[in-house]
Amino acid sequence: MTKKDSANDEDEMALFHAAMRDVAPLPATDKLIPGGSKLPPVPRKKKTPEQAATEDTLSDHIFMEIEAGDEWSFVRPGMPHQTLRRLRRGYWGIQDNLDLHGFTRDEARLELSVFLDACAQEKFRCVRVIHGKGLSSKNREPVLKIRIGNWLMQRADVLAFCQTKPEDGGGGAILILLKVNA
Repeated sequence: MTKKDSANDEDEMALFHAAMRDVAPLPATDKLIPGGSKLPPVPRKKKTPEQAATEDTLSDHIFMEIEAGDEWSFVRPGMPHQTLRRLRRGYWGIQDNLDLHGFTRDEARLELSVFLDACAQEKFRCVRVIHGKGLSSKNREPVLKIRIGNWLMQRADVLAFCQTKPEDGGGGAILILLKVNA
């Protein structure tokens, strides 16, 4: 190898490192890629909510547009819109609640993740999360409302969510319809 080749390799490595400086690895997944290794899969232990929380995968960097107005909702693609209508009308009873008043963004994300994991374990179908209206925040805007919506859309077990009825919290809370695994 000549000095010219060595210098060229160093320049390429420097360019590569500069290009990759802001790259972050993708979150780990439990899915196997077909055509991979022929070794048998290693069984994975079920995680406790505390373990799952330490490996939190809800990101603030994935932003999906949700209107912050009084009425906002989400239904997973492929789900009938009747599902959202039923959720709004109280077809499923609220089985558990999480109140996030006073939590910071990071604390709320962690609490939400632990709460939803526990709800999945209990096989709850419909839960309420109270995020508040933001009346105590700096600009009197709901800090957590949009973030919670974006976090929920990142979870495969969330089928739909919508703002609650006024008597259940109105613009300061949401109902979440969860996928129940048999």
